[in-house]
Amino acid sequence: MANHVEVLLMDTVKKLGKSGQIVKVAPGYARNYLFSQGLAAPVTEAARRKLKKIEAERAAKAAEDKKAALETARKLQDLEITVSVHTTDGKKLYGSVGATDILAAIEANRGIKLTRSQIDLADNLREIGEYQANIDLGQGVIVKFKVTILDEDAPAA
Repeated sequence: MANHVEVLLMDTVKKLGKSGQIVKVAPGYARNYLFSQGLAAPVTEAARRKLKKIEAERAAKAAEDKKAALETARKLQDLEITVSVHTTDGKKLYGSVGATDILAAIEANRGIKLTRSQIDLADNLREIGEYQANIDLGQGVIVKFKVTILDEDAPAA
């Protein structure tokens, strides 16, 4: 059997591991590809210390990201979005209400900029009514909110 060497990954390598991991690879692969491309370094005591430093930095970044996500979630607490649209028959929409429309309403309502990928809708909304949706702020923080679609042509009650 061929020998294997341990290397410390300095960057994520597809099908091998993430940055900061120590993995075993063939000596030629390590020498000819990983080391020459700067993707890995030999495992030494200095590399192990660097690994601990990388892990500490990652943990601090994750904690900071979680704190920011929780702060944004607090600002979005009890969020309800109302969108008025034209309808064909008082029930069906001419088009649909999608994540982009909801993002614009959230920004107008709470002044918070989000991305389309953070909005979780079952599908584009095509009828008048109330719907539940989610905002994924990352780090396991999810905010549930209500979207109400009204017919802007309907007479005021």
